[in-house]
Formats: sequence, C-alpha cells, structure tokens
Amino acid sequence: MSPTGTNDSGTNSPGPSPRTNAISRRHVLQLFGIAGVGVAGIGSLEACSPSSPSSSTDSSKSANKEFHGAYPYQLPPKGHFNLAAGVTDGIQQSSPYLDLVYPSGGLYYWADKKWEWMMAESGTLDEANKTYTMKLRSGLTWSDGKPVTAKDVVSTFNLQWLMRQPPWTFLSDVTAKDDTTAVFTIGTPSTVLERYILRAPILPDSVYGEWATKAETMRKAKTSLDSAEGKQLNGDFQKFRPENPVVSGPFNFDAKNMTNAQMNLVKNDKGLFADKIGFSKVLLYNGETSDITPVVLNKDVDYATHGFAVATEKTLEGSGFRILRPPVYSGPALVFNFTAHPELSDPKVRQAIAYVLDRQENGTVALGDSGKPCKFMAGFSDILVPDWVSDADQKKLQAYEKDEAKATQLLQSAGWKKTGGKWTLPNGKPAAYDIKFPTEFADWNPAATNAADQLNKFGFNITKRGITFTQLNPDVLAGKFDIAIQSWGASSHPHPYFSFVQDLYTFNYVIAANTGGKGMNFPLKQTTSAGPIDLQSVVDKSAQGLNIDEQKKNVTAAAMAFNELLPIIPLWERYGNNPALEGTRVAKFPADDDPILKNAPYADNFVIMYMYQGKVAPV
Repeated sequence: MSPTGTNDSGTNSPGPSPRTNAISRRHVLQLFGIAGVGVAGIGSLEACSPSSPSSSTDSSKSANKEFHGAYPYQLPPKGHFNLAAGVTDGIQQSSPYLDLVYPSGGLYYWADKKWEWMMAESGTLDEANKTYTMKLRSGLTWSDGKPVTAKDVVSTFNLQWLMRQPPWTFLSDVTAKDDTTAVFTIGTPSTVLERYILRAPILPDSVYGEWATKAETMRKAKTSLDSAEGKQLNGDFQKFRPENPVVSGPFNFDAKNMTNAQMNLVKNDKGLFADKIGFSKVLLYNGETSDITPVVLNKDVDYATHGFAVATEKTLEGSGFRILRPPVYSGPALVFNFTAHPELSDPKVRQAIAYVLDRQENGTVALGDSGKPCKFMAGFSDILVPDWVSDADQKKLQAYEKDEAKATQLLQSAGWKKTGGKWTLPNGKPAAYDIKFPTEFADWNPAATNAADQLNKFGFNITKRGITFTQLNPDVLAGKFDIAIQSWGASSHPHPYFSFVQDLYTFNYVIAANTGGKGMNFPLKQTTSAGPIDLQSVVDKSAQGLNIDEQKKNVTAAAMAFNELLPIIPLWERYGNNPALEGTRVAKFPADDDPILKNAPYADNFVIMYMYQGKVAPV
C-alpha cells in the first residue's frame, strides 16, 4: 500500500466560569477541541512559552550521522519545488519529512491534546474580536540568511486562498501586525481552524511573494477564483517552478544530486532547532511498497511508513526490526455503486453484508496485527469515539460481528432469495458484482480478495478485479464499478468532521462532481430509525462554531446514522506496521507504550517530532 495508506481525524466544553487568566486559556484550548485531560494536560501550554526540544546535541557530533527513510517522489520535471498547498507533484510535499524542511507553527500530540511549538511560540484565540494571533519565535532565519517574519506567514496563506485551500472556508483576512505577529481574522468560527493555521508549512515571501501579492490584491478586490482572471492566476501559479529551495528547517533538499532511487536532505545549520538534531543527513529512498521492501529487508532503511505484507513483516521482525503500530485513524472500506445497483440502496442489504464478513479475519489476512476490526462502526476511529459520543450513545452503536443467520434474515426481509446456495435479487437476477481493488497495495489487495471469498462462500457471486492503483480513484469517481475498496476515516486531522468528509463526500456526488461523475451516488438526505436526516448539513455543522457540546451533538447524529445506514462498510482500522531499525544508524525509537505513538504517522509524525527533540538520535 502507499505510504499514506489513504487516497489522500474532543473534549468537554467548559461551563460558565470566572474569566481568570488560567481559566480563559483553558477555555481557548477547549474551544479549539484540544484541551488536555485535566489541568495537568494544560500546564505546558498555559504560559504560551516556547516548547523547545529537551535534549541538546552538539552539532559537531552530527558529522556523517545519517538517518535513512523512504517516501515516494517524482523526479523533475514532473516533480518540482513549488511546495505551496494545493499544487500537485511537489517533491516530498505530502511527506512527513517536509516538516524537516518547511516547519509549521507547531506539531500536535494526539494523545495529550496539546501543541509542541515549532516556528511559533504561541497561538491565541480572541473570541470576542474573532481573531487568532500566531506569534513567531524571534531570531528565525531562512537558509539564505534573511529573517523569517510574519510577512512570510501572510504570503503563505494568500497562496492558500489562491489554491482554494480549506482554511479560507473559515478565514476572512490575514495580516502582519509586526515582524513576528500574524493576525488571522475569522469569518466563520470553527474549532478546526487552529490546526489549519499551525500545521501550514511556512513558505518564504522572497520566493513566493510576487504570486502572494497578486493573490492578495485579487482577494481584497473580491475577484472570484472562478473568473477568467482568477483561473489565469491559479493556473499560472501552478506552473511556477522555483529552483534552489530557500528553507527554514534544519534540512534542505540536495536538489542537484537527486536520482530516481534516492534523494538527500542535507543539514541547514541556520534552520529551526538545527543544533538539537544529531543527524547531518536524511537519505530518502523512492518508491511504493514493492520498491521499498527489498531496501528495508537489506537494512538500508531505518524507518518506513509503507503498508508491508504480513510475510514481509514477519521476516523483518526475525531480522531485528521493531514494528511500530501507531493508529492511522482510517482503513479500507467497501464502497458501493448505488446508481448501477439500486438493490444495494436498501440499508438492510448493506447491514447483511456487514454481518457476513468476519472483519477480524479480513484484517489479519491483510495486515496481521495492524488490521483491527472496528468496534463502533461509527465512521471515524474507535480511539476518538469516546471523546465525542457519550457512553449511553456508544452502547447503541451496532458492532456487526459475524452473524450469518442475521444476514440471511435481513436479505430475506429485503426480498432476496437463496436457491441452490446462491442469492438472487428481488427481480430474480443473481447477486453478481465485481469488486475493484488496487493490485499494488499489499494490504488492500488481500482485504478485497478475502472479502470476496467470504461473500462468495455465503452465496454471492463476486468477481475480483485487481487494477493499477492510479486507475482506481478515477473509476470510482466516474461510477465505473460495482463494489470497490476505498478509504474510510482520516489520518490528517483528529476532528471527526474529516473522517465523515472522506466517508460521505470524497467518493460521492459531492466531490465526484468536480470531475463530472457521481461516484457511489449515495443520497445524503436519508431516513433512519430516528427519523429524517440531512447528513451533509449535520456533517458540515459538526466542525462549525466554537461550542464543543453543539459539535458533539452533530458528530453523534452523524455517527448513529452512519452506523445504521452503513453507506460504506469499514473492513478494519489500519494501524501502522512501521519497521524501525535500532542500533545501526539510529540509537532508538519511541517505546511501544509512549503516548506519542497515538500520533497519526502521516500527520504529526512521532519520529520527526522526536528527532527535533533529540530523542531519536544517531548511534
């Protein structure tokens, strides 16, 4: 499977309280859905002081100390160094290693629900004035020696406006108050906005300023991006190809020595926390799982996030690798084409399919100990459900454990019949479907194969159709499928909103319309046992406003509806099976019981965070 594992995430709301300093800071954290689990969880943030890495490493000791990782990239000219959000094919743009080159304001501890301040030293919400203020650390410099300023932040977000990025769903303006203070004006309050602000890689105005200024002028003139002028600027910017990247991180691209097999990130001594990092170079091998597997087996890689085959994992464990299993907060699901097969529109049929499948078996076959069946089937990660759904409501969620008698009863009540061991539809036709899956993905391929085998044993007629992974998304968006394997959940962000977007919008008419298709074409206006529900309205509201209790109501409503309707059927939740080699180049990786292993490896990668802190260090 691809390293991202996707085709690509709560707290108690405060009651009335006196507006003391400590309380109001806690209130800010809770408004953004990141309050810790009690006062202790807030302590490190309370003073809004820089959370500098704890252990210092003398830079002279880092000579010839290499870290070896792996992540796919495209060589120039297809791959390039325009790394603005929304521009495709940027080298390492969606990779965890980008945080070593273009750091963002902060990195997030998913278990502790708090920020590790990086380029920023603090972030403050002013609810009354509808602003969020990000204060940069003083003394930051770009690799060309120029200071990092709030103007760089403003330019970064003007480019995000030009590229139609999500923060501008909530923002109305961004300005530089002074050299180190960027002020974001909030148009539509949302608890997800802080993460968008603090996790945006800050880009240099010296490189992107001309484009950012044009974008800002257009934005302030209220010129639509759908106008001829807007489309022109957007299209021209996507063709912009800067050379010799100017960076603020502790590493920079060795652009001239990149090959199709590997690339180097070389030490930038001017970069953020460069003196804390013990490595002088990060070598990244290029490729998907099949390319990377032999390199890892040869112990040329210290850490990789690809989804490795079960047999490969066992070999790696036997040869001295640790296998780290961070939650990915997503996994594979069965997605249905409701246009081509209206009989699947009856929720009883989808519930029956869920009861047929032994999802424990499916996960084990596909990914060993890293494929865990969902307990709640709520549409977002089991880990996050207790933060958003009450104990009483959790008990109402059906687990859909294997029960062939229940499946038979549901199909019969939907008008299906079983004759000679085979199911027929209410119209008398056989229950025959193709299932499409990406041949190259070492976990989704066996997941689809096993699901088809289980359904066939029960009396369906499922034909397996393995296709190249680059063709699967276009086929699903265009409606050229019966059943397909696609991703459920989201590993980019801990708010359930993003999981529901993936579940209900990404391969549905909501987003498929961008490419002229309808995708699975599942209507978002539905009726459940609780009555009618507009899922699009409920999901959108789940991220809006600053009232966590209101958000919880909408998250719970969406979860209950998803659980009953099963618009898609999650097969299991993916945990990483990340090989980590200790004692060769890297001294050690985080312990298995370290809470940082609750971080999604593709969002706030724990190896990168600990490298910044000197906790992942050379031998």
